[in-house]
Formats: sequence, C-alpha cells, structure tokens
Amino acid sequence: MGAHPGSHAADRHYDRGVNHSYLAVTVDSGIARVVLNKPERRNALSLGMLGELLGLWKNLIDDRDVRVVVVSGAGPVFSAGHDLSEMIDREPEFYDELFNTCTDVMLGIQTLPQPVIAQVHGTATAAGCQLVAACDLAVADTGSRFATPGVHIGLFCSTPMVPVTRAIGRKRAMQMLLTGDFIDAGTALEWGLINGVVPPEDLKSRVDVLARRIMEFSPEVVGIGKRAFYAQVDAREDAAYDTTGPIMSSNATHPDAQEGMAAFLDKRRPQWTTTMDESAR
Repeated sequence: MGAHPGSHAADRHYDRGVNHSYLAVTVDSGIARVVLNKPERRNALSLGMLGELLGLWKNLIDDRDVRVVVVSGAGPVFSAGHDLSEMIDREPEFYDELFNTCTDVMLGIQTLPQPVIAQVHGTATAAGCQLVAACDLAVADTGSRFATPGVHIGLFCSTPMVPVTRAIGRKRAMQMLLTGDFIDAGTALEWGLINGVVPPEDLKSRVDVLARRIMEFSPEVVGIGKRAFYAQVDAREDAAYDTTGPIMSSNATHPDAQEGMAAFLDKRRPQWTTTMDESAR
C-alpha cells in the first residue's frame, strides 16, 4: 500500500502520473488538498472534472501518505453543479455516462479510507450541493448558500437528492428539491448538511484543525471505522449489528487497538503502528 508514511515532502503537487486539467491537487503534511479548479465555469462538475475526481480517488485509496482529503473550490464559489453547456443536444449515452460517473465519484468518497472534508465557500448548487452532502464532513463560511434548483430548469435534482436526503431528512430535502430555493449556512448547519460555520477568514484554519484532530488517531482504525459506518448506516438496526459486530471483533485484534487499550490502562499516549512520522505532521 503506497510508500511509507511521511516519505514525501510537505506541500507537493500530487500527480501519480495523472495530469490534472480540472483540479489542483497538493499534499501538505498528510492532507490532500483537492481544489475544483475551473473558476471561469464556476467549478462546474463537467464530465472531464468528474473523470479526474474519480481517477484521483483510485490513486488516493492506497496512498498512506494521505491521512485526510479536503475538497474546496477556486474562485468565488464552491461548485455550481453540472456544466449545462455540455448538456444540450447530446445523445442519451452521454447523459448515462455523465450521471453514472457522477454517482461513482460520490460513492467513491465512501470507499476512501481517508475522511473527506468539504471546505465550502460561496454557493454549492445541484451536483455541487450533492458533493457537499456526499463528503464525510463539511465546514462552510458564513456567506455560503446551498440549493438543489434543478426544478427551475426542468431537470429535477434526482441524483443530488440521494446524499442530500440522507444528510438532512425527507421533509427538508423535499423542500429544497421542490422549491429550488437557497438555504444559508446557518440553516445548512441546523439541518445537518454541514458540520460547522465560520467567518471566511477562518475557514481554512478551522478545516485544518478538524483534519489534524482526525490525524491524531490510527489511520488504519479510522479507515476501518469509516467503512463500517457506511456499511451499516442505511440498514435496519438488527442488520446493522450483524454488520458491525464482526468488524469490531476484528478491529479488537488490530495492533493499534491493542496498543490503544494498553496505553489507556497505562495512562500514556498510544504509539500507533501506522502513524505518520512526526516530521510529516
């Protein structure tokens, strides 16, 4: 699985043999910063951008240098959703490819062992709102707004509704979907679409605090827990226990679990077997 943690210099461009035309990706002290980098298109999730995100997920899944992934947008907005300019007068096969690729990107976030944090400013609409909802965590600045406005243009936000409904519940999701109206950052926080709201000047630092808090723990165990979360979250309670019981039993035998329990009893800080080098923190 990848190189030894901390073996790459901080603040490096992340390419792994892939040229990014739509993304700007760097790794800084264990945090992969993924910037949607088409501000002139309001960071629209075109087929090209979605393809690059999907390829990036495939590279990151085995990269032990990366402990947390942060997704943000260049320019004045996070993402305005799909690129409508490429969606006029296309064959049905194009729309199948576009929406299937988008689905793969959203579900791909769940397959990554690293937690993915959306760092949101400006607006996040339609598939952009879908991306926020699909991320494991999200922090937004006070000026952020969110909407699923497809009904306004005759294209109901049917795929964005999947993670949005799971994040905020049926009635609130239906309100967003049927009206297309924006909600502000405070409402998004109250409804559970995001985890925090901060002034614009504090957005990056607040996300970094959250990322580095997660990085204090065993990356192997965080990955186990994230996979378990998505495996059980939509199941019946009894089925959820059937899923998580064996996972927890297996986790208990992991060297980091044994070390963590011993460290707690010894009243000392645990030394994770899979932690990053101190120099990479």
